[in-house]
Amino acid sequence: MTKPDDLLVNVAATVEAEQSNQMSLTVVVDGAVITGRLAPEAVWRDRVAEVLRDSERLGAFSTVFGAHDAGSRSRGEPKTPTHLHFHVARILQGTVGIPETGGMYRVAIEDVSAWTVGDFSYTDG
Repeated sequence: MTKPDDLLVNVAATVEAEQSNQMSLTVVVDGAVITGRLAPEAVWRDRVAEVLRDSERLGAFSTVFGAHDAGSRSRGEPKTPTHLHFHVARILQGTVGIPETGGMYRVAIEDVSAWTVGDFSYTDG
């Protein structure tokens, strides 16, 4: 098991503490490049649950994402993040980002092999 990057864990912890969804990040995971903005886990879960609720075929799964971990805090201290929660994110493939409109991705911090602050976007120029 790889030891997660402490600096990246601190970035994720700050996103959680500040409840901010403005931190842009690009990561490499198993050769895939994912770029987008981080969201607090609860916000990410709520948004995924909302999308699933609106689906006739997948609506039953919305409760899995809507159920927040009540035990995430012990003795008043925040839980150390183990995952990054991306929204409006894309997997970069050649000269395009998939999906074009951005998606919701959950990435284990221990699986990130490289990262940088900021996201990549493409222009027609």
